[in-house]
Amino acid sequence: MFYDVVIVGGGPAGSSAACTIAKSGLSVLLIDKSEFPRDKCCGDGLTTMALRLSEELGLDILNLDNLRTVDEAVIHFPSGRREVFPLPREGLFAAVVPRAEYDLALIELASELMVDVRLGHKFLSVDFDGEKTFVDIEGIGKVETSFVIAADGAWSPVRRSLNLGEEPSRGEWLAFRQYISGVEDDRNDLHVWFEEDLLPGYAWSFPLPNGKANVGFGVLKSKHSSASETAQLARDLLNREVISKTLGKNIKPEGRQTAWPIPARISSQQLTSGSVIFAGDAAASTDVLTGEGIGQALLTGIIAGEAIKSGGSRKTVTSMYEKSVKSHLLADHRMSIALQAILARRSGAENALRLASLNQWSRRNFARWMFEDYPRALLFTPKRWKKGVFGSEGAYGRKLDS
Repeated sequence: MFYDVVIVGGGPAGSSAACTIAKSGLSVLLIDKSEFPRDKCCGDGLTTMALRLSEELGLDILNLDNLRTVDEAVIHFPSGRREVFPLPREGLFAAVVPRAEYDLALIELASELMVDVRLGHKFLSVDFDGEKTFVDIEGIGKVETSFVIAADGAWSPVRRSLNLGEEPSRGEWLAFRQYISGVEDDRNDLHVWFEEDLLPGYAWSFPLPNGKANVGFGVLKSKHSSASETAQLARDLLNREVISKTLGKNIKPEGRQTAWPIPARISSQQLTSGSVIFAGDAAASTDVLTGEGIGQALLTGIIAGEAIKSGGSRKTVTSMYEKSVKSHLLADHRMSIALQAILARRSGAENALRLASLNQWSRRNFARWMFEDYPRALLFTPKRWKKGVFGSEGAYGRKLDS
């Protein structure tokens, strides 16, 4: 059995790669050990980049049952001050949808594009015989392929099977998430709390339909290295006065609280090995400042697909992928690290937010920047300057107008 590309992992990185490649007519096998829909510990927030890339792939996200569009963010300063940062109205700049629903929609889109999707099949090993690559898959057997895209998460089984001599990583961030219900309609906005004990991390409440919300927090593991400390933070999350006072006294947890490590080291992560290309969390592509990774997963998946579609030798394809990923993400990663040092201090976070809230222009552009409407290091990367970069329309503009 031969496929031009075998993709391990059906999340946003794997599905976006599959959709991109399938449009060129190449044969694609996508496997995932889980059946879909399946839950994923995540804030469920979609940034402008994630929304634009979803639209580019052909996903009609506005048809998802539990989508909640967002037009402003309520930011809570370390001092307790509260300010509203509006997003532009021309198109969609932010949204929230449960990952179980979003990831399923991407998988279904890949199937519509004739990707051979096999769910409930576990990756076992990858072997090389000269220029040939073989992937052993539970319940399927050995499959020959030209390229493997490993989009199999932070603890990538494909990466581990290659014995690259890397130290095992537990991620740069640690995120906790709890679904809740009982949020009153006039309180169910997108909230971000910059609490002093979480900096440079933050807590969030991302709104969902019918009085539900995704509430959680992300912390930098280098500042919160104690497992017992972070576990206590998680247990006390909904009891924090700033959260309970904001969301109302009727909120209650739904389901279990989940936690997950977030890899964010794109500058040092090995991105390819032979015919294997790493994407999404397997490439540690998450934003090191915000912990957001859906947009980056989609982007690396699309870049991997475009590199393979371009043809050429194995080395040509993998080199193109590495250069493109670094071109898109490396400068912003370095800028995020620099900003992280400022936001790690209460005074730094407070002053930065006060500066951002000075006037209507700064509020609007801070909101756009926070939701990745334009690259974080834009001022220092002139090659990305173009007309209208500070005033571009959001995603799905025509559909929102219809």
